[in-house]
Amino acid sequence: MVYILPILAVIVSFLFVYIARPKNQESFKLLLAFSGAFLLALSFFELLPEVYSMLKPKSVAVFILVGILLQVFLEFFSKGAEHGHVHLDLNENRFPIVLFISLSLHALIEGVPLHRGDSIIYGILIHKIPVALILSVFLLNSNLKIGLSILFISLFAVMTPLGSFLAYESSFISKFSSELTAVTIGVFLHISTIVLFESAQDHAFNLRKLVVIVLGFIAGYFLY
Repeated sequence: MVYILPILAVIVSFLFVYIARPKNQESFKLLLAFSGAFLLALSFFELLPEVYSMLKPKSVAVFILVGILLQVFLEFFSKGAEHGHVHLDLNENRFPIVLFISLSLHALIEGVPLHRGDSIIYGILIHKIPVALILSVFLLNSNLKIGLSILFISLFAVMTPLGSFLAYESSFISKFSSELTAVTIGVFLHISTIVLFESAQDHAFNLRKLVVIVLGFIAGYFLY
């Protein structure tokens, strides 16, 4: 299930957008805000205590900062697709390789803590669904042929399970699983805080967004 659920989340999201062709994406943004809060809560309640029990505190801080910097670097190429914004213009009917590589690296990293099969999988799923929805809207509204869009979303769907598989099966990667988990926390912190503090209209939180953020924190607390 750890490998199947992330794939299903992306594929079902793409099919929903393809069939329903939603025009109002406000609900996507609210789901994204909930996912950011939920992922942040799980990072604090579950992942951080684990890595602090395995590594020296200063080492944890270093790897978390590496994760933050890595995500900042990836967003130079993805243009913020990991937190629901795609600011690319696909004028030519070519497979968006740069976007795919940056999103794939992000997905591989977030798959590292999944091999344990605990509650963090729900955080990843809730994070992937709104991102997959917004990414699907972008792909289907672009000049890409439908075949390339399906190829993109299919390859993207398998990256998180691939990261989890490598973390579990590779002796080299599993040897540094705590360090990689700390890097993943940095990635999660960067994405979550951007989603949470991203401006609404006039750079102010609206009530609905505030409510879903609080619900995300509460869900993360009780799930763990």
